[in-house]
Amino acid sequence: MAEYVAGAERELAALPPPGPDRTPDDRDRAAAVHTSARQVRRAFLARHAGTVYGLLTDGLSRPVRLPDLVYEAADRIPGLVPTRAQMAAERRLIQAEKEGREIDQALFCGAVLRSPTAGRHLVETMLGPTPRALALLDGFRAEGRTELDTVLVERRGVAAHVEFRNTHRLNAEDDRLIADLDTAVDLVLLDDTVRVGVLRGGVVDHPAYRGRRVFSAGVNLTDLRDGRISFVEFLLGRELGYVNKMLRGLLTDPRPGAWSERSVTKPWIGAVDTFAIGGGMQLLLVLDHVVAEEHSYVSLPAAEEGIVPGLGNLRLTRLTGARLARQVVLGGRRIAATDPDAQLLCDEIVPADGMDDAVERAVAALSAPAVAANRRMLTVAEEPLDLFRDYLAEFAVAQAERAYAPDVLDKVERRWQERERRRAEGRSRR
Repeated sequence: MAEYVAGAERELAALPPPGPDRTPDDRDRAAAVHTSARQVRRAFLARHAGTVYGLLTDGLSRPVRLPDLVYEAADRIPGLVPTRAQMAAERRLIQAEKEGREIDQALFCGAVLRSPTAGRHLVETMLGPTPRALALLDGFRAEGRTELDTVLVERRGVAAHVEFRNTHRLNAEDDRLIADLDTAVDLVLLDDTVRVGVLRGGVVDHPAYRGRRVFSAGVNLTDLRDGRISFVEFLLGRELGYVNKMLRGLLTDPRPGAWSERSVTKPWIGAVDTFAIGGGMQLLLVLDHVVAEEHSYVSLPAAEEGIVPGLGNLRLTRLTGARLARQVVLGGRRIAATDPDAQLLCDEIVPADGMDDAVERAVAALSAPAVAANRRMLTVAEEPLDLFRDYLAEFAVAQAERAYAPDVLDKVERRWQERERRRAEGRSRR
């Protein structure tokens, strides 16, 4: 495998670098080289994924978080996944001009997750607290407040409020917000005085919504176009990280044993102002109580964007039924808070001035000691860990491939050009 991939890399190096200097024939040749190398990697991983993972984790005795795992694999198994240098070179390019090496990372991650033993170990590793959260924990416990770059975590009574503050991006998800949310969720789950977590979007300064709260605009498509949405840290790390922790709990004791004695889980409330689009709507599917402002709406514009809406395809059906889920995922149906179908996704629809009171009522209702135990059992029944793992193994590869698909690249480029045109017109008017 290593010898074959080394030969493929020599063929790629003989071509002009990715971007406008490559002719259509060059691009076709590069695509053929990548396809053949990936076939070899797939064959290798089909036979040896479990062995490789065992090597990287010292026989499953050492937890290795996902970003470290892929680079340790690059160091110890040459040719299996891209090196740090290759990924650093990719990050300097816009999405359309990359080699698409994240697809090779996805093949490795998908193969690991497909293995019942290795995949479960990786899922549990990613359910552990991040080093950053552990470093901030004492300060949060003492002060009841931690302000990160794009997230504010604040304890109010028995609840910890997590507020998105990616204000100039309509609280859209990017690599920085995902990292901050992973830390914030850890802090909520690690603080013993907190019984309930609350998610809400902060006030934004976008011209169209200035001064209003917005829950989330989903993935930042400008960052996707510019090549700044990472596969490992964002597209896969999000699902293995803070979203899964909210649903399944934080693994605080890595030793084998009963899951309920090794993890801490708490109920979560979502407060939806204005809209919850894409990843924002996906979050609602793992929450225990959702309060929506009466003029808000939710949507999963996967068909329009061309990518897979995270685990929405797995989780939406059990809330809405198959037919409505297909209308949302495949047809892009937007559901307004006043739509009768919104009751399948939201527990309360209230006026804007009633949001705070509704959240406080939900906190009081979900702070009873038995709530955490019962939500844990609901998760066991609705989404067993192996069901999650099997889905994620397929999602990893499908999402990476869609992120480099020509239709997706064309769409994000057109949106970027239209945005730049509007900006130029605005400057000329001023």
